[in-house]
Amino acid sequence: MASFHWTSGALLAILNRAPNNRTLGMLQGFATGLMLSMSFFDLAYDAVNAIGFLKGNLWFFAGALLFSTIADVFPEPDCNLTDQNDKQMVGDSIAGKQLMMRHRRRVIFSVVVTAIVAGVSLQNFPVGTAAFLGTTKGFRVGLNLALAIALHYIPEGISVALPAYFATSSKWQAFKLATLSGFAEPLGVIIVAYIFPSNLNPEILEGLLGLVGGVMAFLTLYEMLPLAFEYAGRKDAVKAVFVGMAFMSMSLYFLDVSLPKEMSA
Repeated sequence: MASFHWTSGALLAILNRAPNNRTLGMLQGFATGLMLSMSFFDLAYDAVNAIGFLKGNLWFFAGALLFSTIADVFPEPDCNLTDQNDKQMVGDSIAGKQLMMRHRRRVIFSVVVTAIVAGVSLQNFPVGTAAFLGTTKGFRVGLNLALAIALHYIPEGISVALPAYFATSSKWQAFKLATLSGFAEPLGVIIVAYIFPSNLNPEILEGLLGLVGGVMAFLTLYEMLPLAFEYAGRKDAVKAVFVGMAFMSMSLYFLDVSLPKEMSA
């Protein structure tokens, strides 16, 4: 049920009017901070502690290399406002609309990849497992876990819905994308539980989580942070990044203290 709080994040994101470029940059910076905090302070950190510094880092940088390769094979839609041709296009109304569409496709590219990484990644598998095990230990433990995981998912829903809302100018599309991303989590748990045996090597699982952390880190620095700089300026974007990191860190802390000791170890 905690996955429904992706929807809560989407609602928080779309209740206000469509943001302007500067606001979008600030929100992209905020989402960047959310993802960086999760990548370094959750996934990579746990991998290093579980399988050692060397192996954890190898998995992490393998993830970064993997996404780098994907980005080279499937490049994002290019949009450079400093290009002379683009400057000439802005003067013409029809060409200006085409330029805006290129901007929107670029933002949508960021949204789609963010949704896939944040919603379907293996980091949701142990969270879902912990929630299930928590309910078997009693109502109080299960309720605490549900609340903690719900808080954990709200910023993820926001990070998907906000740029989607700006890119499409459609509250319904933003709501739908964030909600579908949330439902990817329980689906991912079912798929992973079916594909992998119950005695899956914990070292492999932790390594895969470290790999996901590397993918997320490269994604945010390569795609989301440049967008934040472009729309909001470096100073404001960096401020938004740190606010996002602090927000996600508090979420991770609340989740950690809510887990039973044997689950958080």
